[in-house]
Amino acid sequence: MQHKVIDTKDVVIRFAGDSGDGMQLTGSLFADMSAIFGNELSTFPDYPAEIRAPHGTVSGVSGFQVHIGSEHITTPGDFCDLLVAMNPAALKANAQWLKRTAMVLIDSDTFDEEGLKRAGLKSDPIAELYIEDRTIIIAPITTLTEESLKDSGLDKKTVQKCKNMFTLGMACYIYNRPMEYIFQYLERKFGKKKPELIAPNKKVLQDGYNYAANIQAIPNTYNIEPADQPKGTYRNITGNQATAWGLLAAAEKANLPLFCGSYPITPATGILEELAVHKSLGAKTLQAEDEIAGICTAIGAAFAGNLAVTTTSGPGLSLKSEALGLAVMTELPLVVVDVQRAGPSTGIPTKTEQTDLNQALYGRNGECPMVVMAAHSPAGCFDAAFNAAKIALEHMTPVLLLTEGFLGNGSEPWLIPSMKDYPAIKPPFVQPGDEFRPFDRDPETLARKWAIPGMAGYEHRVGGLEKNHAGVLSSDPINHALMVKERAEKVQRVANYIPELEVNGPESGKLLVVGWGGTYGHILSAVQEIREAGAELSFAHFDYIMPLPRNTEEVFSKFDKILVCELNSGQFVNYLRGVLPQFTYNQHNKVQGQPFLVQDLVAAIKEQL
Repeated sequence: MQHKVIDTKDVVIRFAGDSGDGMQLTGSLFADMSAIFGNELSTFPDYPAEIRAPHGTVSGVSGFQVHIGSEHITTPGDFCDLLVAMNPAALKANAQWLKRTAMVLIDSDTFDEEGLKRAGLKSDPIAELYIEDRTIIIAPITTLTEESLKDSGLDKKTVQKCKNMFTLGMACYIYNRPMEYIFQYLERKFGKKKPELIAPNKKVLQDGYNYAANIQAIPNTYNIEPADQPKGTYRNITGNQATAWGLLAAAEKANLPLFCGSYPITPATGILEELAVHKSLGAKTLQAEDEIAGICTAIGAAFAGNLAVTTTSGPGLSLKSEALGLAVMTELPLVVVDVQRAGPSTGIPTKTEQTDLNQALYGRNGECPMVVMAAHSPAGCFDAAFNAAKIALEHMTPVLLLTEGFLGNGSEPWLIPSMKDYPAIKPPFVQPGDEFRPFDRDPETLARKWAIPGMAGYEHRVGGLEKNHAGVLSSDPINHALMVKERAEKVQRVANYIPELEVNGPESGKLLVVGWGGTYGHILSAVQEIREAGAELSFAHFDYIMPLPRNTEEVFSKFDKILVCELNSGQFVNYLRGVLPQFTYNQHNKVQGQPFLVQDLVAAIKEQL
């Protein structure tokens, strides 16, 4: 077989196996070393919904997809160029995502009678799954790993845990990835606690690389050149990590301590964990016993003068709803981060959807308006969190920031910014000597003043009962109507302090495609593909939802059709129909616990043209 080295602009690799096979680590390492190499990338960790599914079953398959390229990458890719399948279940679960030109690397040691039975396959999975036309690389990976480490002194269980390194070495050969980063990672990971694992993992990684280089089954290897990116210092970052860092940056710019009170809930736990390691930056964290305790501690921290944060997912947001009403009525700055997952109820906790917009907008008792924002990419979570905190602190209101499991767990390269480029945050603190009525308002923002406990002469009462401007409890119906109106208007005036809606493409025309949140990259890719085919098309993406950007009506008025694409049954489009009913909206929706496929979006958009 004639070996070829092929230059390509992008590839999609999917690592898949049982929970415990180390696929998330393998994928993360491949992504990280590609980022260091200089590639653009986007990742999609796909955890099993059944956390403790039976070993070797399709429901227990864990996957990690990474899309790397020499040009701008906005999605993890629809279909993969290489599938690493550590067992028959992984092959069965992912065969549908193979490109026609794909390679498949399988661990033949797991394709025994028992493994096939657990996966619901018979004797010939290649034929059963109709993938005979792909390049199939059959390797006894478990046996080769055991042979590689037979003199290591490690027990059999530990040895078998190293087989992911063997496959990673093979993938490094196929895509010409430098392995120095992985060596450094192994030294950092095991250097202090388990140094005896460093050399074996390095050896099996190198053996995997050498095995791939010497067998004849791999017809081609591939080069993906570094991307032409703006100069600066980059790192690979997940959405949850970026969210935590954005909050830390906001606290620094406001010169306030940061407090996060949260219950650890999938897929938001990573934000709490990341903040917990930054005590040196003034962050205080509390792992609460339940969702209500988490948010109530945060409201208390806001009253005490902290940048207060609580993190959650959809079911947790339901539990926080009464306390959210308290935060609205007390008019205290609070950032609530909701990393959305597939619902309802506990739903599919590891799967991504835009499930909670209705709840974010309307899911509270009474007239209870809140600012609602949405992050659009993993790296973009940094700016989204920073801006959410800035609005909360300067406008004295709770802000609900929506991210998604796809964003929170996914990653992409991030150009580390200079904090000199970020604006100062100036909370409306009461100054000594000021006349203070607790619910008097700034004439421009309608924000009340923030008086910190311990300031003599500025004592005031907060709580869930209605008050008048003087902070005195009031059941006067006229006062209630006034306060409800003012709180709603305060939220609407935030529109004067956020960016206007931008249009990607012509500012008028036949069709405007609309999205919000984590669908940004997929919709943009679909729009660009259609443009390259010669069609004229525009795209507008919403990072700010309540209130809408002040020019939204003007933008919509310049298009014949509006197509709203979202990962739910139509929550944003129904909101738009209520706020701007003069326009006709078409919609494209997906509710499968998975991101959009670009090809499906392309088809839906073409139907409107």
